[in-house]
Amino acid sequence: MTNETTTTTNKTNQTDSAVAADERIPGRLIGAIIATGSLAFIGILTETVMTVLFPQLMREFHVDTATVQWITTIYLLTVAATMPMSSFLKRRFRLKTVFVAAVVLALAGSVIMIVANAFPWLIVARIIQGVGSGVATPLMMNIILEQSPRSKIGRLMGVGSLVITVAPAIGPTVGGAITTVLPWRAIFVIAIPLMLIACAIGLKCIEQKSPTEAAYLDPLQVGTIVIALVGMVLGLNQAGVAVSNAVAGVPATRAAIVAVASVVVGLASLAAFCMLSKRAFSPLLRLGVLRDPVVLLHLVAYLLMPIVAIGFGYVITNVAQLGLGANAFLAGALVLPGALVGAACAPLGGWLYDRLGAVKPILVPFGIATLGPVLLFAFALRLTPAMLAGFYFIFGFFYALGNANVMTSALSAIPPRFAPDGNAIFNTALQFGGAAGTALFSTILAVAQAGHGSEGSPAFMHATAVGGQWVFATMVVICVVGWSSLAAAFRICAKRR
Repeated sequence: MTNETTTTTNKTNQTDSAVAADERIPGRLIGAIIATGSLAFIGILTETVMTVLFPQLMREFHVDTATVQWITTIYLLTVAATMPMSSFLKRRFRLKTVFVAAVVLALAGSVIMIVANAFPWLIVARIIQGVGSGVATPLMMNIILEQSPRSKIGRLMGVGSLVITVAPAIGPTVGGAITTVLPWRAIFVIAIPLMLIACAIGLKCIEQKSPTEAAYLDPLQVGTIVIALVGMVLGLNQAGVAVSNAVAGVPATRAAIVAVASVVVGLASLAAFCMLSKRAFSPLLRLGVLRDPVVLLHLVAYLLMPIVAIGFGYVITNVAQLGLGANAFLAGALVLPGALVGAACAPLGGWLYDRLGAVKPILVPFGIATLGPVLLFAFALRLTPAMLAGFYFIFGFFYALGNANVMTSALSAIPPRFAPDGNAIFNTALQFGGAAGTALFSTILAVAQAGHGSEGSPAFMHATAVGGQWVFATMVVICVVGWSSLAAAFRICAKRR
């Protein structure tokens, strides 16, 4: 009897040891995440760095503000149009092949940026870089989703979120620091060896865990989804331009026509894409995952919350400069602590998800994060730079704790074979939300400032503060809707148990 008990105990211990070994994070997986994450980080970093380079680029290439902004707009459009194809790429090609393609595109775009002597070449370079970034970011998430131990997936998704959120936070600061001592092209010179190092790590560490499929890329599906996303992002961008021009007394007819036409074409193309996907034997994106209300409600939140998070970078810096009279360096520094600390704590949110499940690590942080815009709204007309930074810190810290878990929670409700489709859909929503946030909040500020004198006057500064209050009120509404969507999703999950 004693021998049988001992044997049983030994077998149990061996089983526990095997399970523990299976739940360890492999070194190669860490290397793969570092490689793909570095590539995604560099892509997002160069996107935000470009915003501080606009004055230099305008002088060097003799273009106006409306023209130079296309460097950022075309990049965002390209990333948004590329991400939906990540599911097809994951199914059709080996991970290393996709990774190398992303590296080559990123390198080619950087080289063109370094040698470009005409503005159109900068646009070409940004399109190439946008494709590379649109491939790299979902690739990192797909590797985490497919190869992570189940008990560690939350914290590794948090690491992925860290990559995505730190880059835009430090981008303007890095760009300003480098360009004070070096030419702006040095940013891309520095990026090249970093990308080569990432490539070497990726080639060594990225492993193929699942077989490829004979997936078919339907040109009609690609065309409709690209037109849909480009149309809607361009429509939002031009709608903001039209309203801003109108309130400033500048002709806005052309921008308004472009905005309306773009949105109509975008929505029509989206409807066409949905119909084609429903009937296709090999759909580009398997949209059937959205039939589950739990996934759909998570997607609503994942679309709405980045509107606030990414829009904050624009709002804080503009309210600080135009409403409080802060200089550009101080305005940028106000965003940095909340963004950096919040981003660094994203893996902590993932750890809480692994330990406690989805509900508390998502609803509690998001509920507290909403307090940030609430306080900003309440004190909008008597803000100081320190209050701006402090209230944003509340939002940035708790938003980062919860946001990475939203996608993790949603994808847990999707069968594993459809996870790449969910990943592509959620990453596309993130990009679209970010573009929408900047357009929406810049328009609200422009409307508030219209007719209140010149920049720097007391009337203009007060109007900016009022516009900021309108923006913060809009942020509160968005946060409440996003939180409510997630709460409804978790109620449905609870009823299913």
